[in-house]
Amino acid sequence: MIATEFTPADLTQTAADLTAKGQAFAVATIVRTVGSTAAKAGAKALIDDQGAMIAGWLGGGCTRAAVKKATIEALTANAPKLITVAPEEVLSDLGVTAGTAVDGVKFARNGCPSKGTVDIFIEPCLPTPTLAIIGGSPVAVALRSLAPNLGWTVGEQAQDMVVIATQGQGDLDALKSALSAQIPYVAFVGSAKKYASLSAKLADAGFAAEAIAAVHAPAGLPINAQTPQEIALSILAGLVHHRRTQPEDADA
Repeated sequence: MIATEFTPADLTQTAADLTAKGQAFAVATIVRTVGSTAAKAGAKALIDDQGAMIAGWLGGGCTRAAVKKATIEALTANAPKLITVAPEEVLSDLGVTAGTAVDGVKFARNGCPSKGTVDIFIEPCLPTPTLAIIGGSPVAVALRSLAPNLGWTVGEQAQDMVVIATQGQGDLDALKSALSAQIPYVAFVGSAKKYASLSAKLADAGFAAEAIAAVHAPAGLPINAQTPQEIALSILAGLVHHRRTQPEDADA
């Protein structure tokens, strides 16, 4: 397709396809232009996780490098980015240089002869992390029932998060498997005393102290949960808290 053949419906369908495939991408929208620019405010494009434009249009090549860099940063930090691409003299008038971030705006140089200025908002769209739930305990059953309601993709294998709810049925083996796979977030359903005992066995098995200490045990936030459903709720609250409080890029 050429630029004028893209419609909002095309972008929506492409975004839906990428989401269904679990692929990360970003939506880039021109929010303001000054001077001569090929694309105007409202123009949109979908950018993949390598910074390549896969649908839509943002004008010529004057903004391409800045959009690529900002998209990769936005996806890495899971935080939106606002960039201003402007000619050298405009940056100088503003008292900034290319690469400077001021009040949440990242500045980049437009070296094209058109000398226009473009403000672009980049919104990351990351796939929902996969949550693996190990065990057949009542808490595990409750988790499998509740998690999809909060948008979690529940699977047998996970690269992102795992909750071990074996509750006495293969606890150590499940922990060894999760730590060996180097999954970023591991939560263990059980008391602190129980995990302390298992920690000693993990250390004897050769696992690093840092990896053992990083396990969230007991799993979940302290809400005085008692029933399996309440415990599952506290665990999901812990997962949400972890997901929403990750540190953002320093330039965000």
